[in-house]
Amino acid sequence: NGWASSDALYTDTNWHHVTGVREGRTNMLYVDGVMQSETTMTDFVPSADFFHIGRQYGHLDDRYFHGKIDDVRVYSRALTDAEIAEVMLGNTKMAGNPVPDRDALLDIRDISSLSWSRGNTASSHDVYFGTDRDAVAGADNSAPEFQGNQTGTSLSLAGLVEFGGGDYYWRIDEIEAGGTVNAGTIWKFTVTDYLIVDNFESYNNIDPPNAGSNRIFDSWIDGFGTTTNGALVGNDLPPYAEQGVVQSGNQSMVYAYDNAGKTSEATLTVAKGDWTAEGVTKLSLWFRGGSGNAADRIFVALNGTAVVYHDDASATQLSGWNEWVIDLATFGVDLANVNSITIGIGTKNAPAAGGTGTMYFDEIGLIR
Repeated sequence: NGWASSDALYTDTNWHHVTGVREGRTNMLYVDGVMQSETTMTDFVPSADFFHIGRQYGHLDDRYFHGKIDDVRVYSRALTDAEIAEVMLGNTKMAGNPVPDRDALLDIRDISSLSWSRGNTASSHDVYFGTDRDAVAGADNSAPEFQGNQTGTSLSLAGLVEFGGGDYYWRIDEIEAGGTVNAGTIWKFTVTDYLIVDNFESYNNIDPPNAGSNRIFDSWIDGFGTTTNGALVGNDLPPYAEQGVVQSGNQSMVYAYDNAGKTSEATLTVAKGDWTAEGVTKLSLWFRGGSGNAADRIFVALNGTAVVYHDDASATQLSGWNEWVIDLATFGVDLANVNSITIGIGTKNAPAAGGTGTMYFDEIGLIR
């Protein structure tokens, strides 16, 4: 009977606020407090049919929203523009903008402190931190989770987190000058029991020249535009990272190969090159092939030359998700100075009359 929609494409990884308003026979859609469209439709009538949030209307099973949805509300009246802006801001007396971000998955190298933005009326902050959510939620300033009252908006985590520590929870209560306490929400992050090389979660669909662009094929350099490298990673159109076939998390890397007289390679420049940190000794990566792929070898190369092949010469045809664990010593390179990792299909530096196929890779990490 009618709908309201936005012509804008939201391909970043930021949170956006969406509001749908029906007033009389008018439907309005707001994104981040700004009206995007307005339509008129007939009266609503009672219906026993479906109602979905995060899924397109209809009975099709594949029209789901890929992302996160939080704080869903339904009001019994139409909100005004001012009320929408107020709801979007939330309670401005509470601490906000947590770093690490909500539900962040981190390795120990990436977490050394907490930070947040102060509430509008706060003069100081009570900080609570621990590994038990209920204990953090219920703690007062006599509890072991209480880290103190402070005027600054950051806290060092020295001695409070460890490799493989799992889930950590924290809460910031905003204290006004008169003593009024504005209790904070519970935030969580997770410290893994491995070091992250690439879990493919940070890539987005923002195109250059936007400074926020972080497309998967701009980091994993493949054979696009060459005649000797048959690899193409990512999707041609957004979402550039794979979001349908994943081992864990929300994204993986789709990898098409064409080894007709070529070898296929995709290479990532490594940001953290000490692969001896925290006592790690092995490289773990997950891959998925299929019986329809041309049979070929898979290899990993460090620093462009140190190559290890998968034991199965037809690994491209292995279906389902497969974990490949490689002893780092096998590479024979200075593991304290790794500068790149290459995932290849075929025999490195030896092109042959091979075929084509599609692979998926996910969760590349360093384990003990």
